[in-house]
Amino acid sequence: MKAELIYKYFTTLNEEQKAQFEKLEVLYKDWNQKINVVSRKDIDELYLRHVLHSLGIAQIQVFNEGSEILDVGTGGGFPGIPLAILFPNVKFTLVDAIGKKIKVVNEVVEGLGLQNVETHHSRVEDIPGQFDFIVSRAVAAMPTFVHWTKGKIKKESAHQRKNGILYLKGGDLTEELKGYETVQVFDLNEYFEEDFFETKKVVYLPQKYKG
Repeated sequence: MKAELIYKYFTTLNEEQKAQFEKLEVLYKDWNQKINVVSRKDIDELYLRHVLHSLGIAQIQVFNEGSEILDVGTGGGFPGIPLAILFPNVKFTLVDAIGKKIKVVNEVVEGLGLQNVETHHSRVEDIPGQFDFIVSRAVAAMPTFVHWTKGKIKKESAHQRKNGILYLKGGDLTEELKGYETVQVFDLNEYFEEDFFETKKVVYLPQKYKG
């Protein structure tokens, strides 16, 4: 399953974006042999399980030009790198506490020629600045994640949707999200037809600015 899977859902990509998406597989397969950041099974389904899954966030929220997005616990660069390809006029900050993962992310970013990505080998608590949205892929339960990212949301909103967290999660989230009155859960199987997305969701949690 190659990059055509992406084009099926994202039909307005320009030639540069298509070339970048196509190059992802080559770069990840090469680097995964040196530093294992994607499981052996997943690397063969990179476009489904990592790239398209990451872009599920874009089905819920289109990021406006000039906005700033923080990807926490980016791992091998997901969801940040696919989103950075899709939104070249948006600034992405990718953070991970594991150095070897950020090394791979740096090499992929360089290989793709992405100018809108900044990376940090750091804990999110130590990252300066504030952001329009914080994105991530199930790195912790929501209460823990909210605690980690406290104070990282901008006061002024550049989108119709309030600034906050956009979180890729799966399974039954009833218990985990109990107590969050403003949370919204979007089922990705309403946007993508592949079986992989049957239980996959994007969780949106607006966050108040804390100065």
